[in-house]
Amino acid sequence: MDMTSVYTASDAPVRAILAVVLTPEKDAREAAVSLDELERLLETAGGSLFCQVIQNRESPDNATYLGKGKLEEIGALCRDNGVQLIVCDDELSPSQIKNMEDAIEKAAGDDQLEVRVIDRSMLILDIFALHAVSGEGKLQVELAQLRYSVPRLYGQGKDMSRLGGGIGTRGPGESQLEKDRRHVHRRIAALEAQLAELAKSRAVRRARREDAGVFRMAIVGYTNAGKSTLLNRLTSAGVLAEDKLFATLDTTTRKFTLPSGRELLLTDTVGFIRRLPHHLIEAFRSTLEEVRYNDALMIVIDAADPECVAQLEVTEKLLYDLGVFDKPVLYVLNKCDIAEGLSEELLFRSRRDRMVAVSALDGRGIDTLTGELERLVLGGRRLYLLKVPSAEMGVIHKLYNNAMVEDIEYFDGYARVVALLDEKTAGQLRRFIVKGQDGAGEKGILV
Repeated sequence: MDMTSVYTASDAPVRAILAVVLTPEKDAREAAVSLDELERLLETAGGSLFCQVIQNRESPDNATYLGKGKLEEIGALCRDNGVQLIVCDDELSPSQIKNMEDAIEKAAGDDQLEVRVIDRSMLILDIFALHAVSGEGKLQVELAQLRYSVPRLYGQGKDMSRLGGGIGTRGPGESQLEKDRRHVHRRIAALEAQLAELAKSRAVRRARREDAGVFRMAIVGYTNAGKSTLLNRLTSAGVLAEDKLFATLDTTTRKFTLPSGRELLLTDTVGFIRRLPHHLIEAFRSTLEEVRYNDALMIVIDAADPECVAQLEVTEKLLYDLGVFDKPVLYVLNKCDIAEGLSEELLFRSRRDRMVAVSALDGRGIDTLTGELERLVLGGRRLYLLKVPSAEMGVIHKLYNNAMVEDIEYFDGYARVVALLDEKTAGQLRRFIVKGQDGAGEKGILV
């Protein structure tokens, strides 16, 4: 990295310094992983890393987060290298943001230098604003930004429009807040009302799907695990799939037809991440809780990421916190084409849980995944053809109570029934199962 270069191009990525205070309570390795993830977030937002600054302290400074010496060092780096943005890996108070900006600009000794300080949560909110496409997604992001940013903007006491946009200012941002500063609570209430109406519409659509009796599965997982790519592979959904964090925010549902002819609905959801901002979870809660109304979960794991086990833990904890981790789960180890091997933890999980290795990019393992989806949808049951004499119509009642009747036709003297039976019920009704007739295979099994 050229430490003497000067940032001049207005259309070049914003140069940024990432900063963190490493206290005795923090695990150094986890802090390093978090910083690496922060760098990827910065790149997703359109920024460029200049350097990382790590300060060892007993605790962050209450007034300025970093100590005086580090702020002076950062000020010199900003002045000499055109750095405009400081991103801290911890959440900052409004006064810390203001004091850091003042201290850095003072240390730089350049009246023309304008440095913006944001924290990890503000950066994630900015990315959500950048990637929100649907009307509902934009409303959710604006609500999260208002709830999170308003008290911080009140605390800064400087003209927020002077930066003219950039990372940390997207979405409704400062321009909207400047207009609505006196009416911000009214704006929040209006957004909540709009989102409530959209939630009602979603509930109506969900009820229709439930009436149709179609099996529903939510695709969940850490951001950039390959959920959208997998949905595209299975259904040709055409969902945007990029090698970026939070490339897609809006839920997308597509129909997938299994080899048996049965259909299921697959829903792609927003990715999870460490320390996902609370306000963001709250704003997206109605969307995230769509997972609750699915019959099963498909948790996609980036098997090529060294942190995949920790990412899986984050995903499972968030699902548990949302109260939706009570369904059958199919684990999908994605990116097996570039993974160097599974950790002992994942190997153990693969022996205990239903787990499939695939590459959503080149298609390997998709047939195995499809087979697992078939088994999951059928719930251990198989499709049988039965012929029930009219004198034993009580069997029909038993089928409706203990099986899933797919089709029934009444003829003179008997009923022809196609039903999903578990092994126990199939054994009890063995004498009614058609063998080698009407398209049935061995033992009357259709699938």
